[in-house]
Amino acid sequence: MSAAPRILIVEDEPDLLRGLELNIRAEGYTVLTARRGDEGLEQALRERPDLVLLDVMLPGVNGFDVCRELRRKAFDAPIIILTAKAEEVDRVVGLEIGADDYVTKPFGIRELLARIRVRLRRRAPAGLDPLLRFGDVEVDFDKHEATRRGARVDLTGKEFDVLRLLAQNRGRIVTRDRLLEEVWGYEHYPTTRTVDNHILRLRQKLEADPSDPRHILSVYGEGYKFVG
Repeated sequence: MSAAPRILIVEDEPDLLRGLELNIRAEGYTVLTARRGDEGLEQALRERPDLVLLDVMLPGVNGFDVCRELRRKAFDAPIIILTAKAEEVDRVVGLEIGADDYVTKPFGIRELLARIRVRLRRRAPAGLDPLLRFGDVEVDFDKHEATRRGARVDLTGKEFDVLRLLAQNRGRIVTRDRLLEEVWGYEHYPTTRTVDNHILRLRQKLEADPSDPRHILSVYGEGYKFVG
């Protein structure tokens, strides 16, 4: 079993830091914390976490300078900037110096957790081999190619993403809400019917008998799971 991703939170507001720590731990992540910019910089370089949540207004060194220095020293994990500032110029500055995402306070914890999952998923495919085989199907996620019985199957980008997430969680239930958050993102939620339609099309393209699937299964009232 792989170790839980480690997330470093650099935030000087005690109540916000505690709330973030509790919620992120509840998702199964390992949490590291720092309350000053210089401490966060030192800890990020020493501990090499899988993702950094970085406030802008910090004592010691501000968040933008921490971000800039981390990238200068080849720290390549995702960095999500947290700030009360909403001006476009601050957003642009944050992204230009190497931040991967930008969240303006106040924010919903569900949205933030979705952003964390998306960034971690994009960075590392959770131990999934890029070549997936099941039944008479072969899928190459790196090349975005799929075949069935040796013949090419055309999958859309979202269909690849849905199948990848299910395969990463082989044998475990993936809820519709999680599919929406991780495949479609956090900004524009489609309906859960969108997920069902994509599952239907995947079955039509990949299952020997779409009406009686053996690999892409429904779990009534909960979601879907992949059995390969």
